[in-house]
Amino acid sequence: MARQIVCVSHAPGAGGRAVGRAVAERLGFRYVDEEVIAEAADWADVDPSVVADAERRKPLVERALGGLAYAGPGAEFAGPDAWGWADMGPAEADLRALIVEVLHAFADRGKVVIVSHAASFALADRDALRVLVTASPETRARRVAKEKDVGERDGVRQVKKEDDARADYLKRFYGVGQELPVHYDLVVNTDAMTPDEAARAIEGAAA
Repeated sequence: MARQIVCVSHAPGAGGRAVGRAVAERLGFRYVDEEVIAEAADWADVDPSVVADAERRKPLVERALGGLAYAGPGAEFAGPDAWGWADMGPAEADLRALIVEVLHAFADRGKVVIVSHAASFALADRDALRVLVTASPETRARRVAKEKDVGERDGVRQVKKEDDARADYLKRFYGVGQELPVHYDLVVNTDAMTPDEAARAIEGAAA
């Protein structure tokens, strides 16, 4: 049976979003990325920037999401007034639960390509195709430098910074000490493949 959920994780500069969009177009699936942040913010009744900052480990979320409580899949999230936590700030597990619940909600609808947000780990209990899009550090740094219109040395620094942040996110939210190829069903290297070629490979794996 063809997979109805495709999770695309990607290293900075690997072109994961372009690959994800191409996969969604080929499969006729919905493409989801920033919608995760928007829906999580809507559920928690906070500005989307608060949830985005939380994924980057910004302390603001400790204040802005104060009172968020989670009781398991399908449960309601209670606000600060209901729980009296407005001045306490949530445990990190509460924030993780919100993002996971939103990812599950998108997965429940089916026919979706979810890019980023560690969806491959959040949806470990689903029959999803888990894909990692990567490339060599040199290629990624060069692409990031071009995209941001900075020097190649700055591109190297930016890739290192984003790689470290990604590793920190996986460790904090999912206890992943080191991301490995075996965490995924398919790894594509955009050093050797264009986004469309990668999308064709992923389309075949999803069938």
